[in-house]
Amino acid sequence: MAGHSSAVASHTGNNPFLRIVAGLSTLAGWCSAAMIVAAVAITCQMIIVRFVLNGSTIWQTEAVIYLVIGATLVGLPYVQRLRGHVNVDLIPLSLAPRARFFMAILTSVLSIAIVGVMLFYGYDYWHFAFERGWKSDTVWGVRLWIPYLSIPVGFGLLLLQLIADLVAVLIGVDKPFGLE
Repeated sequence: MAGHSSAVASHTGNNPFLRIVAGLSTLAGWCSAAMIVAAVAITCQMIIVRFVLNGSTIWQTEAVIYLVIGATLVGLPYVQRLRGHVNVDLIPLSLAPRARFFMAILTSVLSIAIVGVMLFYGYDYWHFAFERGWKSDTVWGVRLWIPYLSIPVGFGLLLLQLIADLVAVLIGVDKPFGLE
């Protein structure tokens, strides 16, 4: 594990932009982990209330669902920073270094474009829920802009991380696809 964290640290070099984005992605990862811990604690509390105390639960199921979805979205930039997504590197491995470089640029630009579209529509959806005062149809009646905020936050931070990854390859701080 120690080698993995030092390899990740080398992706920033001394570049302030890359270091700031790495810090934001790490913070997002910690927030995501906290949401998962909260979801597990709420689930345990719900089990005690239902099966030990024979009571009813009102807000717990909905809270766990929103926390897990939020943790998934807010955790995206951290997973991207650690290169934790599933990837198949058969094609990049078979390419010459120059072709690998251009393929890395192309895939980064396409990823940035797709995530940019997701951010645009995610923000639009969140803003629409905020303006209209949408609430969930449950007894708890959560103001939906709160859990929906994880959409633009998660995709916005992922977009920043993808841009940082592209910059790192362009300035030579990182190798294309992390391959030597």
